[in-house]
Amino acid sequence: MDSVGQDVNLNSPNKGPPMEHSGSLADFPAEGALQNSGNPLPPGLTEEEAEDLRNELSKVEEEISTLRQVLSAKERHAAELKRKLGLSPLNEFKQNLTKSWQDVQTSNAYVSASATLDDITHSEAYKKTQETLSQAGQKTSAALTTMGSAITRKLGDMRNSATFKSFEDKMGNLKYKVVGPRGDESPADSVTPTQENPPF
Repeated sequence: MDSVGQDVNLNSPNKGPPMEHSGSLADFPAEGALQNSGNPLPPGLTEEEAEDLRNELSKVEEEISTLRQVLSAKERHAAELKRKLGLSPLNEFKQNLTKSWQDVQTSNAYVSASATLDDITHSEAYKKTQETLSQAGQKTSAALTTMGSAITRKLGDMRNSATFKSFEDKMGNLKYKVVGPRGDESPADSVTPTQENPPF
């Protein structure tokens, strides 16, 4: 059967195409192990080259292990120094933010954008637009003030009209009839709202 055209069953304990040797995990060396327990060499690689590669791999893995130990020791030492200096993670975060903002402000993109915005604010088009908006705001404010004065005047005129006074008197009398004089008020205090202060 052709192994290239074969479907791979991912639910099978033997995932992947069949291998030319047994495929048992015991046949493979553990990571970093220097065994040559019957593993066939890759094509074009002699036994001597394979041995050199295994030796080099062993040295590199030992260096990696040493570097991890040194890095761990350096991180512990750095944490101890920060603790002695009173640097908390929050203080460190604030310093990083400050430094990042300073880096942004000195970056070419930020300086270029600032210069462009400065050019825009000093341009004739910007000045004309600003003047137009300012004039429109002043005219709108004046119109609203005039309208407010007119509404106030109309309300005052309406309140002084005979119809409104008659309506106000009727409402005051109705309230007096519904609520009646309060028990704690003296007879002098129980005056109808039409005789006292109007509700407006």
